[in-house]
Amino acid sequence: MKTKSGIPMLVVSKMSKEQFTEVLGGVFEHAPWVAGQAWECRPFKTRKQLHDKMMDIVRSAPEEEITALFRGHPDLATRLEVMTAYSVAEQQGAGLSQLTQEEYDKFAAFNREYTGKFGFPFIMAVKGKGKNEILVAMKIRVEHTVEEEREIALGEIAKIAAFRMEDLLEG
Repeated sequence: MKTKSGIPMLVVSKMSKEQFTEVLGGVFEHAPWVAGQAWECRPFKTRKQLHDKMMDIVRSAPEEEITALFRGHPDLATRLEVMTAYSVAEQQGAGLSQLTQEEYDKFAAFNREYTGKFGFPFIMAVKGKGKNEILVAMKIRVEHTVEEEREIALGEIAKIAAFRMEDLLEG
């Protein structure tokens, strides 16, 4: 069985802070500060160890910094011009770039309702998901409390980061 090749963890652990942040800065959407802080904790033997450390950094950040991280995520099915290459590929893979006008309007309405209620965009790791599954999740999650949704958003960010690191790094 052929395995994906990525950057070996030994190489990652020997990078300068600038290299490390350049390579891993996009793992968390518009938040290279996470990689910058993780660099201080090198070496990392496994991708999971690095991911866990990065999530510890995110979870221990001040609430306003976490909110800024949430707000750095694009609305699903909209704002293509401000998305990172990671987000564009992930949303295309979920079929969100081929919506009918009616579907687009539904997503836009849920995005507005969700952002209005929670103060940040709907965040979901869409890899392996379809547009209908995503829309159902939006309908359910807009009914949550702010506290519930902040915790769910952090969990989804953890999944997104893990997918991105899986594509980028060796085990």
